[in-house]
Amino acid sequence: MSCVLTLNAGSSSIKFSVYSADDAPAELASGQVESLYSPTASLTLKWQGEKTKTELGQADHTAGVRAILDAVAPVLDGQDVGAIGHRIVHGGTIYDAPVVLDETVLEKLAAFEPLAPLHQPQNLAAVRAAIAAFPEAVQVGCFDTAFHRGHPWVNDTFALPRKYYEQGVRRYGFHGLSYDYVSGQLAKLDPEGMGRVVIAHLGNGASMTALRDGKSVASTMGFSALDGLPMGTRCGQLDPGVLLYLMSHEGMEADQISDLLYNQSGLKGLSGLSNDMRTLEAADTDEAKEAIAYFVFRVRREIGALAASLGGIDTLVFTGGIGENGANVRAKICEGMDWMGITLDAAANQDSADLISTGSVSVRVIRTNEELVIARAAIAALGAGVSAAAE
Repeated sequence: MSCVLTLNAGSSSIKFSVYSADDAPAELASGQVESLYSPTASLTLKWQGEKTKTELGQADHTAGVRAILDAVAPVLDGQDVGAIGHRIVHGGTIYDAPVVLDETVLEKLAAFEPLAPLHQPQNLAAVRAAIAAFPEAVQVGCFDTAFHRGHPWVNDTFALPRKYYEQGVRRYGFHGLSYDYVSGQLAKLDPEGMGRVVIAHLGNGASMTALRDGKSVASTMGFSALDGLPMGTRCGQLDPGVLLYLMSHEGMEADQISDLLYNQSGLKGLSGLSNDMRTLEAADTDEAKEAIAYFVFRVRREIGALAASLGGIDTLVFTGGIGENGANVRAKICEGMDWMGITLDAAANQDSADLISTGSVSVRVIRTNEELVIARAAIAALGAGVSAAAE
């Protein structure tokens, strides 16, 4: 009997799950390593109805994966790990579906590290640690960019000389594993509402996408995971002239600008306090209130833009940490949107119910599950009889 392990490595965290390897995979255990690259890294494991926390101290992604493997050993209880599924943020133009990972593929994926510097190196570090621990297991990569690869050309390009598009400078879109799961759940809940859908994945990383009949046609994120909405520490949409100014007048080098845009901006930069929406909502400072107001404004603006790209909207879905749990933020986003058919049931919204709307546009809260999408891909590779040595 075998099972599958999923690893979802972020910039400073790793989510993980253990699933049964069958047609209807059951989650046996789950958890998360948090605060990597700090002295307070910790591992939380949920198993058999109990939740335990282990302090790891200073740890990087490799140490985090090793801690996960130690933590899940009792869960496995002698079962083989047949496959390990990995979230890989960037698949470029090459990968539009899950793929078995080998050294050749890993080398190609490493070339995309400049496009997702907060995630791609960590994703690949987790893969290598898993290969070292389970050399016989099939390693399967699932890509956040894959869901968006069918975009129309006008939503895929920038107005630059065409040679750059051919070189890969184009809009990729991200959070695809989340959108994959949420769109699948929506199809079960409301098949009639699948025509024109806007999904808002709001969390420390945030983006939105427009779907027509379940297919992504536009995204707020573009070439990198910086564009579109403001995020916990990332800037979101920015006039390119600002970068020219920072280089020519502030004398900033590429690495300094990268740190500014990826790590010092967004809610953290605007508030001067925190990247955590919960902390900002609890704070009584003008800067925190303004940071929330800007976040809300940008989401509202993108709802209108994405609805325009679809020729209207039938369903709006909130997901992600803020989208699923932030009732006050959802209320602010939808306030005064009755002109486009969006009105909320205040009580249902406060309870984060599945359906929180009263107007002609259905507004839903759907909890995402990227790990299940990854597990299904890993199980499919096992079912196809793929070996760890396969190309």
